[in-house]
Amino acid sequence: MAFALLTSVPPVFGLYTSFFPVLIYSLLGTGRHLSTGTFAVLSLMTGSVVERLVPDPLAGNLSEIEREQLEARRVGAAAAVAFGSGALMTLAAVLTALARSSPAELTISALSLALLVPVKELNVRFRDRLPTPIPGEVVMVLLASVLCFASSLDTRYNVQVVGVLPGGFPQPLFPTLDELPRILADSLPIALVTFAVSTSLASIYADKYSYTIDPNQELFAHGVSNLISSLFSCFPNSATLATTSLLVDAGGNTQLAGLFSCIVVLAVLLWLGPFFYYLPKAVLACINISSMRQMFFQMQELPQLWHISRVDFAVWMVTWVAVVTLNVDLGLAVGVVVSMMTVVCRTQRVQCLALGLAEGTELYRPLRESHKLLQVPGLCILSYPTPLYFATRGQFRHILEWHLGLGERGKQSPKLGSLPDKGVEPIRVVVLDFSGISFADAAGAREVVQLTRRCQDAGICLLLAQCNALVLETLTRAGLLERMTPEQLFVSVQDAAAHALERLKPTGPKICTVWV
Repeated sequence: MAFALLTSVPPVFGLYTSFFPVLIYSLLGTGRHLSTGTFAVLSLMTGSVVERLVPDPLAGNLSEIEREQLEARRVGAAAAVAFGSGALMTLAAVLTALARSSPAELTISALSLALLVPVKELNVRFRDRLPTPIPGEVVMVLLASVLCFASSLDTRYNVQVVGVLPGGFPQPLFPTLDELPRILADSLPIALVTFAVSTSLASIYADKYSYTIDPNQELFAHGVSNLISSLFSCFPNSATLATTSLLVDAGGNTQLAGLFSCIVVLAVLLWLGPFFYYLPKAVLACINISSMRQMFFQMQELPQLWHISRVDFAVWMVTWVAVVTLNVDLGLAVGVVVSMMTVVCRTQRVQCLALGLAEGTELYRPLRESHKLLQVPGLCILSYPTPLYFATRGQFRHILEWHLGLGERGKQSPKLGSLPDKGVEPIRVVVLDFSGISFADAAGAREVVQLTRRCQDAGICLLLAQCNALVLETLTRAGLLERMTPEQLFVSVQDAAAHALERLKPTGPKICTVWV
């Protein structure tokens, strides 16, 4: 915090600088004994830059808002200095690596990208006008192979080439199962990554071209593919962004495109392999890089994702950072865990909605949507639109107790939902709309049974409406029908409300008949 003052920013930013850099360096650095974070000399240097760019918020007769704005500008300036210095060190690492590379291979790579990237852009922009995509990769392979052969680049400039490709197929060979116990732990994340990547990629193109996929069939197809191909000494495979992009750019629209590519590969294995001897490996790398450009273009969708759902944006960013800083399997695992946590957190924040009758109709709508909805004294209609399980049962109990005035908790106001009017007639009948409860576990089912008992003790008639068959089966196994009769179960809110209105008539009974 003291170094933050040297940097001319509030003390809390010293704590931030003592957390994030330490975390990232722990994942990426090689110094086992280094402690990163704030440093006096750097703080003084950064502070001088900040002082020069932004006036002192405490100097002069400034309002509180103006001081906060200047303070925010100082924080932004300090962060900009960190960004600039970090970008320069990135750049420096690349330039250092360039000195160890081959000038000939760098030249080949630059020329290959200069040809491949514009050709791909032309194929994308003029897809509808071109009778067939421009075969930029094929042309590049032919040109590079001829150039390397004619100039002897492999021997004169040490350019790495593909070399000899053995013809034909390997003999079928059963994998070494003795290694299976030791590789099972590694096989699981590889299988998960295979399924996740393949299904996600298939879903992306299915949405783009308006068709659907079957995830179960995808799981079976990739499983059988890896099992059978292992007999021919193949390593684990899955759908890949590079080859999928190549296939789509070439005009492939069905699985037949894969069969045609198999024919081409077969021709290479059987007859054309020797022609690729002088193909520089740098050209193959450039083909991959140019095909992966669509992956980087996904960054352009982030502003739209932020606009649609900030939670999904956060999951995307966390997964991306985890994959980059850790590795693919751990990064995807982190993404899955974070995604599941967001689902759990969002189910915790679902509001229990009080419903009222829309005048002139038989529809019941949330009271917060309009002030013209009708409420019947003594009748409370509630909708709880979220699964009822161990993580939400506490919220369910708290909200229902509050709405119905049951126990000590009923005297407290919940954080979510509408506030009931304390001056109205006490609740005599409550209708629970269970249409939004897609499933209930044992803990949630017991909570409903306990609520039924407490309503019975308080003289409140509890009616359930639109409870799906699976949820009702779970509630029944938990003992619901030991506390209420089947006549208290209704297929719609309208039917339950009509029954409740009959009970609330002056001549009608005041309490429910309970089957014990």
